[in-house]
Amino acid sequence: MDVHSKEFISSNTPELKCEFGALSRSDGSVLFSEGESVIMASIYGPVEATFNKIVIDKASVDCYYRPKAGVPGVQDRLRESVIRNICEIAVAISLYPRTAVLVNVQEMQNRGQLISCAINAVSLACLDSGIDMKFVFGAVSCFLSNNGELSCIPSINEDTVKAMLVFVFNNTTGGIIASHTEGCFSIEQYKIALEMCRKESRNVFKFIKTSLLAADKL
Repeated sequence: MDVHSKEFISSNTPELKCEFGALSRSDGSVLFSEGESVIMASIYGPVEATFNKIVIDKASVDCYYRPKAGVPGVQDRLRESVIRNICEIAVAISLYPRTAVLVNVQEMQNRGQLISCAINAVSLACLDSGIDMKFVFGAVSCFLSNNGELSCIPSINEDTVKAMLVFVFNNTTGGIIASHTEGCFSIEQYKIALEMCRKESRNVFKFIKTSLLAADKL
């Protein structure tokens, strides 16, 4: 089912859209767009773990990120690590000992919010799969321009972007569970961006809830 977030759009908010069940053979999948960035995410598992991946008291989590073109590079490995760490915190992996959870992320289009788009797509895919979670997570990107302005929508001209900050939040407490930054910024700008993204994360969680209700998954 295709769900969109026009009721949550503001001048400083990227439009969110998602389609559950985009892949038929996965346990959970979603085609998700944040602004003009698009990600396909899927979840497989818990499945039987290979011998070298077995963990006695919990499930192992593996993430595979595929760029739009070419082979995965260093930045893609970093994205895999960020997403894997978030899933290990949010998914109740202790309920699935000696198994594996596989997270596949396929980049479809990148227009600036790639990391937050991928994280939100994985969060929705986890919910679509029905795997037990401790909490739902949501990510927001913030962009610092050369003139010091902060916005959740990336500039069309990448040369005017001085820094990018991505924050991932817990839906139960609103606490931050992960962050990723690129570029140069001050401590004060970081704090302002954090609070801006924390406020914007409420719209992300509203969209997730609305999407689940519309798809009859709650």
